[in-house]
Amino acid sequence: MSVFIQVVLPVLLIFGAGYLIQIVARLDIKSLATVTLYIMLPNLVFNTFYEAELDQKYVIMVVFAAILLAAIVAINKLTAYFRNYNQSMESGMILSTAFMNSGNYGTPIILFAFGEKAFMYAISFMVLQAIIMNFFGVYYAARGSAGIKLALQSVLKMPPTYAVIVALIMNLGSIPVPENLMSAINLVGDATIPTMMITLGMQLAEITVKNMDWKKVTYATSVRLLASPLIAYLITLVLPMDPLMAKVLIVAAACPSAATTTMYALQFDAKPDLVSSITLVTTLGSLITIPILLTLLS
Repeated sequence: MSVFIQVVLPVLLIFGAGYLIQIVARLDIKSLATVTLYIMLPNLVFNTFYEAELDQKYVIMVVFAAILLAAIVAINKLTAYFRNYNQSMESGMILSTAFMNSGNYGTPIILFAFGEKAFMYAISFMVLQAIIMNFFGVYYAARGSAGIKLALQSVLKMPPTYAVIVALIMNLGSIPVPENLMSAINLVGDATIPTMMITLGMQLAEITVKNMDWKKVTYATSVRLLASPLIAYLITLVLPMDPLMAKVLIVAAACPSAATTTMYALQFDAKPDLVSSITLVTTLGSLITIPILLTLLS
């Protein structure tokens, strides 16, 4: 109970503020999300990668993400084969279970639970997951040759992608950033996470659930909240990484379905009602599973 009060409750209150303001005022979520993506997040990403000590940890993180994605996609493909799901249903299941909300949900949880050093890992993994989701998420939503083309375009349209590139060049080249400019970058970057949290609360207020298919929702929730962190734990036993980084990656893997996948499902008609239902249920279910996981990891 203490883990819930100290770690999850503060995060939940911020989500709740976003949820309530959206219920009352019906604000334009797209505008807020655009400001966050194009202005705030690139500053946070730049600061994280510019100040990071680049070593094999980041390579391990990429390998971890690739193995986790491959494992969950494989689980869904096997399930789709044995249950005779069509391609649209398979895509919806992959969208709901393979891509977690490690950004506006996972990063604040990790910050409250493990501190600043863990938060740096969480931001790095968030950026990596965003790139993976914007490529493979679009691919599985659209499929075919058009899916690959749109996936590449999606990644190239992401401002954080360029922030990572610039930060890495300046970090590796030991190129200094003027102090006043760095102060501005930090100021904007520090506002990113709370804004993302409020945005998630607003997105949850917009989710409508009709005729929920509990069999499929239960399956997807089990994969996202139970199987994913278990697979992540097994991967951390194999890959060489420090205990703190392992905890961060396991918690990130245990996060609920990413809200962005609902937009992809709507855009490409990949079972949007089912994906929305799973996003909502996994978010609510994580209020139970995340505190238990944090207790086990501590």
